[in-house]
Amino acid sequence: MAKNPYEQSIFDIQPAAKPQGPVECLGMTFPNDEERRTHFLGRLREKLKDPEFRKIEGFPIGSEEDILALSDPPYYTACPNPFIADFIKHYGRPYDPSKPYSREPFATDVSEGKNDPIYNAHTYHTKVPHKAIMRYVLHYTEPGDVVLDGFCGTGMTGVAAQACGSPPGDFRSMVEAENAEASMPKWGERKAILCDLSPAATFIANNYNLPIDIGLFEREATRIIKEVETELKWMWETVHSDGRTKGIINFTVWSDVFICPQCSNDVVFFDSAVDEESGKVSSIFPCPHCSTELTKRGLQRRIETHYDKWLGRNIKRSTRVPVLIEYHVGRRSYQKSPDATDLETLRTIEKDIPPHFVPIPELMFRTSEWGDLQRGYHEGITHAHHFYFERTLWALSELENRFENSGVPRLLRLLFTSQLINISKMNRYRPGVSFPYNPMSGTLYVGSQICESNPFTAYRNKIKKFVAAKAQTLVSGAVAISTQSTSFISKQLPPNSIDYIFVDPPFGDNLPYSELSFLWESWLRVHTNTDQEAIISGIQGKGLPEYLSLMQICFSAMHGCLKPGRWMTVEFHNSRNSVWSAIQEALGKAGLVVADVRVLDKGSKTKKQISGANAVKQDLVISAYKPNGGLEERFKLEAGTTEGVWDFIRTHLKQLPVFVSKDGQAEVIAERQNYLLFDRMVAFHVQRGVTVPMSAAEFYAGLVQRFSERDGMLFLPEQVAEYDKKRMTVREVLQLQLFVTDESSAIQWLRQQILRKPQTAGELKPQFMQEIGGWQKTEKLLELDELLEQNFLRYDGKGEVPNQVHSYLSSNFKELRNLSKEDESLRGKGKDRWYVPDPNKAGDLEKLRERSLLREFEEYRASSQKRLKVFRLEAVRAGFKKAWQERDYATIITVARKVPENVLQEDPKLLMWYDQAVTRKGEDI
Repeated sequence: MAKNPYEQSIFDIQPAAKPQGPVECLGMTFPNDEERRTHFLGRLREKLKDPEFRKIEGFPIGSEEDILALSDPPYYTACPNPFIADFIKHYGRPYDPSKPYSREPFATDVSEGKNDPIYNAHTYHTKVPHKAIMRYVLHYTEPGDVVLDGFCGTGMTGVAAQACGSPPGDFRSMVEAENAEASMPKWGERKAILCDLSPAATFIANNYNLPIDIGLFEREATRIIKEVETELKWMWETVHSDGRTKGIINFTVWSDVFICPQCSNDVVFFDSAVDEESGKVSSIFPCPHCSTELTKRGLQRRIETHYDKWLGRNIKRSTRVPVLIEYHVGRRSYQKSPDATDLETLRTIEKDIPPHFVPIPELMFRTSEWGDLQRGYHEGITHAHHFYFERTLWALSELENRFENSGVPRLLRLLFTSQLINISKMNRYRPGVSFPYNPMSGTLYVGSQICESNPFTAYRNKIKKFVAAKAQTLVSGAVAISTQSTSFISKQLPPNSIDYIFVDPPFGDNLPYSELSFLWESWLRVHTNTDQEAIISGIQGKGLPEYLSLMQICFSAMHGCLKPGRWMTVEFHNSRNSVWSAIQEALGKAGLVVADVRVLDKGSKTKKQISGANAVKQDLVISAYKPNGGLEERFKLEAGTTEGVWDFIRTHLKQLPVFVSKDGQAEVIAERQNYLLFDRMVAFHVQRGVTVPMSAAEFYAGLVQRFSERDGMLFLPEQVAEYDKKRMTVREVLQLQLFVTDESSAIQWLRQQILRKPQTAGELKPQFMQEIGGWQKTEKLLELDELLEQNFLRYDGKGEVPNQVHSYLSSNFKELRNLSKEDESLRGKGKDRWYVPDPNKAGDLEKLRERSLLREFEEYRASSQKRLKVFRLEAVRAGFKKAWQERDYATIITVARKVPENVLQEDPKLLMWYDQAVTRKGEDI
């Protein structure tokens, strides 16, 4: 008989017969699981008494007892997990350089929707569907490998790693069908180490990734909810229209109250602005007292003084009144306006205090600082309990107390937190929209119409989702979960011990994670330590430089743990180019090399992705690797030499995908193009403080001499045969779509046009004018003739027709085939056509262009302007490069501070030169 995965222990993955049977864990045997937990809690308690332990980066804010109550060591700790080293010792495979490992980056766009029971069991600010992560884990790892997620969120990476051993049948069939012509994935469980700064996140991850007796959970949860509902039933009763029968409230709608500026009377927003029949909220509505036309934006709120019984003092808060009740009698639902009995019930509830815990910590930020975190009015919402109506708070207090003292507190805590947002004041009432839960994701928004839903109904519905999720998740618990900053992970794990890393880190100012986790963590009694939170936040006083620094520290820590030659996948979702540049810079400074960027479509959007003018509609996935084969050690000997350049390029080409196709068409692999290879080579040198030993023209010429070129891409000799074979299976090669925004992209666009078809300036002009509509305002707009003259060659009709022009003409015009290159008709047809020069001739052009660029750079350096308004970005790049070669860091810093901040932060090359110059100059950014 197959083993029941829900009855397996965590580290040794051996069946635990019954609760009273022996349990194996970390090489030790315990009489039962409770003894195991008692043993490791005792060891964790001793660690918590060590002042040095509490100094670990990201140590959460909470008392010793609250941290212990939340933890389940050695699997999960609500603080830095001191047992991670034991986990890797138990499961890890030492790095063996002689053991072959080779993977191309996972070069397939992934689409996985969020309509999955596991994904939907517990809400979170953002997360990646575990089935999407499974594709990456299967590609990069073998069964038994250890996967690390340093920004684990709800622990979907852990779920994915374990699910590789027991995939759903339909998913397995789909993946195998997709890989029918390639190497089949190796099914089998992988192990996972998960850490996150947020106690709420690791708490959720713990419950997703560890086995549970789902039957016991369902029975206990149902029993407790029924008991509390019976005791507090009177709070949710309302009198039916017959005056005798009592119904049970489904939800109550509360409305803001405003003041009419004309007559000073109260205006109940729901009564005046909401049309229940059409389900619409009017933007203009009349005052019910004086008929003056009003708009919400032009009104002031009614503010009232209220005695806060938990704080023991008066506070001012926005006035809200109940305006609509939906209730049911039997199976039928009805609606009514609150009557005197309903109002008296609410007043009665307000007079007393629940006998059990209610969280009252103060918000970590002032409401005036919330900015995009909220768009409503939050007068009086300064503490955790202010997010709930009185009877909801009473019900939560009773449920939380009984869940904590149940037979399965771990999963019941997860059930409890899963509805804390839905039944709070953030649950909007939206006429015409499905009920009952409509909070605005990614914010702490409290609207003008609030739906106070019945909490018992909410939790009963969620139980069904938990059971469905656990039925699909056959986890063994082969995980170690830690609450800490990832920056410390390299001090806990041996170097070169991790087989693969998947991370979905916080990206800039996308979401204020710690603020959004505030309510969950208030009930859990352990809060995020934001000192090490990698985020752009005015509230925390962190800008892009601080974010870049923190991300680089975290990436460096993970780089140290990753085995050479292995991969890190970074999911990216931010619409700002500056954050994109910062991520690339942080990865490079950490020692990782980007090899590919793909798309991950998660099937639904965040609020910012929907509403942002420049929002990225699909997430990007960055594939980066840690150089192997001794490259780093060789580079120390070869640094600054041409051999060091080609050693890096050979290593890098080995890591790139050889062939990518979609719908019968091959894709151009951007990273195999010469200019991107040059950029990667330069970055590899600069980020290691080494002089770049050759110019772009010398590099391009060397590429052609050493490597095979196909369709504008460079390949190693052993790769080109594979490419040629697969190229024959598709109809055509899709060209990369280039967007012309500055001089550099204009040059690449022109190169793409005349490489396949040498053209005259007259032919190029109308096409070029159509492309420059998105030219950056700060970028000096160059004439087409100047761009052509500085970067390409023109055939003047004299002498032999150049090979590039001859090849095009003889291939496309029958009458010009088999003619001498000096034939007059061939010369006439080729005259004035621009073409891409051979690499050995491109050097002279580059020197001329560089002299021109450096002259302009010198003007910028000598300029008395504090900020350059319009300038040539390529000139700044050329100047920075020259100054770097000469170790003139002061010039880089001086000119960088004249460049507009957004331009500097959004250009990866400028940011790299500047950041390195500041580091070596010893200044603060």
